[in-house]
Amino acid sequence: MFRFITNKPLWVNILAGLFLMIVILFLIYLLLDPLTRHGKNSTVPNVTGKSFDEAKQILSNAGFDIEIQDSIYIDSSAKGSVLKQIPEGDAEVKINRKVYLTVNRYVPPEVEMPNLIGFSFRNAEMQLKNMGLRIGDTSFRPDFARNSVLEQRFNGSTITPGTKIQQGSGIDLILGDGVGDVEFAIPNLIGMTYGSAKSLLESNGLSFAVVLPDPGVKDTLNAYIWWQNPPRMSEDGKRTKIRPGQTMDIKLSLERPAIDTLTNHLLQQ
Repeated sequence: MFRFITNKPLWVNILAGLFLMIVILFLIYLLLDPLTRHGKNSTVPNVTGKSFDEAKQILSNAGFDIEIQDSIYIDSSAKGSVLKQIPEGDAEVKINRKVYLTVNRYVPPEVEMPNLIGFSFRNAEMQLKNMGLRIGDTSFRPDFARNSVLEQRFNGSTITPGTKIQQGSGIDLILGDGVGDVEFAIPNLIGMTYGSAKSLLESNGLSFAVVLPDPGVKDTLNAYIWWQNPPRMSEDGKRTKIRPGQTMDIKLSLERPAIDTLTNHLLQQ
């Protein structure tokens, strides 16, 4: 065969080669459409939100192959439902293309219960959300740490950090109401500087709500308290009580008010 080729003139071999190349290209062109299904598209059915069995039947009837790409858990969606599909619903694609599905798990995965004690309510809510958990019921009990988590409970019992729990579970929180449950006599602030009184109140879990300086008072910290509310004594002569977390109002003056030392001594007893 090689002798037959070599015995021919060069221009004959060149023409034969060109002819053979044209034939091959023509055959490729004829077979290209059947192989690639060029121009034969189909609309992908939208199966998001449907059960996996229903989605499988719909896609199969439309001529698509199916593959589960991932399975995650979202408690707000039905178990076994399709959460996501690629290509998306109503997309125009070539026929017989594979559709990848993300399915909601039937059995929620377990996570370790975090330690929320001491967290603010907002931070506790964010932590639970990041763990795939949610806030259940909330209740309050006396404690001057307002909206701070005092106890975490699940199904009516205290749940300790590290306990395995299914995602989507609701965690009940007991929060501080901002007021302590121990009452004590209101301190007498008359004649004290604002700075000294502030330190005294903060050491007892109290704080100021309204601070009204008289005209001319610029150094509030060293100004003197000449009025307070609630007062140390009630109108009937009894000592008034206050709880941690509550507040007091005061008025400030440049000059220290006159104090009845005998009365003040009796009030301090």
